[in-house]
Amino acid sequence: MTLGLKTGKPLLLAAVLAAAAGGAAAQEPGKAGVTIELSDAEPVGEACKLSFVVQNGHKADIGKAVYETVLFDDQGQVARLTLLDFQDLPAGRLRVRQFQFPHTCHGISRVLINGADTCTGDGLPDGACSRGLVLSSRVMELAG
Repeated sequence: MTLGLKTGKPLLLAAVLAAAAGGAAAQEPGKAGVTIELSDAEPVGEACKLSFVVQNGHKADIGKAVYETVLFDDQGQVARLTLLDFQDLPAGRLRVRQFQFPHTCHGISRVLINGADTCTGDGLPDGACSRGLVLSSRVMELAG
C-alpha cells in the first residue's frame, strides 16, 4: 500500500496493533470495523498536509476516535509520534480528515498507525476502533 511521491519514494500507510486487537487484516464481508485510507499528501510550503478518508462500518456512531500515529522520515527514522483526532465518525458514513505536519512531504516515508488511543461511543463493541481496522493508501503523484 503506497502513495508514490514526486521523489519516487513511496509513502506507506501501515498498522501495528496490539495482539488483543487482532491485527490489521482485510475486512471480512459482514464484519464491522473502521477503514482508513491515506488519500493524499499535499505540500504546503515546508509542511505536508495528509488527507485521510475514514469510514465507520459499525452500526453505532463513534463519538471520538483518536489514533496513535508515527511518521517516519526518508531515512526510516521516527520523525514524529503523535495522536491524530479523527473526531466523531457517524455509522456507515464517509468522513475526510486532514492533518498538517511540519515536515516536507518528500521527507515522510511512512505513516504508521499503532492503534486507537481513544474510542468512544454508545453501543460499540470492545476494541471497535482497532479490531478489523483496514488501512489502505492511494497511489498519487504530487504536483510541484
